[in-house]
Formats: sequence, structure tokens, C-alpha cells
Amino acid sequence: MAAMDRLLLHGMVFFGRHGNRPAERELGQRFSVDLELEVDTARAGGSDDLADTVNYSHAYADVKEVVEGEPANLLETVAARIAERALARGGVQAAVVRVSKTPPAEGQFDSFAVEIRRSR
Repeated sequence: MAAMDRLLLHGMVFFGRHGNRPAERELGQRFSVDLELEVDTARAGGSDDLADTVNYSHAYADVKEVVEGEPANLLETVAARIAERALARGGVQAAVVRVSKTPPAEGQFDSFAVEIRRSR
């Protein structure tokens, strides 16, 4: 099998209410998402036709809907929902999803994050 190309959507930021602490659910917080989609872009590269690839706008809308939608306790669940939606798009063979947040927690840190990879 030939190596897949990757479509990259980095630094998407949305407001959601995910987390297992009451404050996270009540107040909500910002979530940052990176999405990498493994696809074969050869046809699109030759045709220059959006119909021959994954539409970035649709992928963005999927991520937005998940993050701003039904709350989950875990970042792992949010990432899995995003990956599931990505794999439902035609042509996507695998998805790498990174979800991070800066929760109201004690200690010094930049963020808490999870990265998952799912494939067909």
C-alpha cells in the first residue's frame, strides 16, 4: 500500500463544556484541536477539483460540532468522537486527533492533552 498524504488542520479553538469537574461543565473552557487526515491526494493534485479531496471546511465543521456539542467527561472521548466523524468522510484512511485544554487545576502547566490515531 502506498504512503498516504496528510491534510492538516492545526490550532482550531472552540469553547466546550467537557470535563469531570462541575466547574468545567458549568463554566466551560477553551479547547484546542489539531486534526491530521491521511488521504490520497493524487487525484485532487491532478484535477484541482475540491470534489476529489476532503473539504477542509466540512472537517472543521465536524470538529466544531463535537467540541461545542454534548459534554464528555474525558478528552479521550472528545478525541474519539472527532476521529469517528473524520473517518466517516469519504477518502479518509486514518485520523490523528490532538485535543488540549487548560483546566482549572492546581499546579503549573501549559495544558492537558490527548492524542489518538484511528484508522479504517
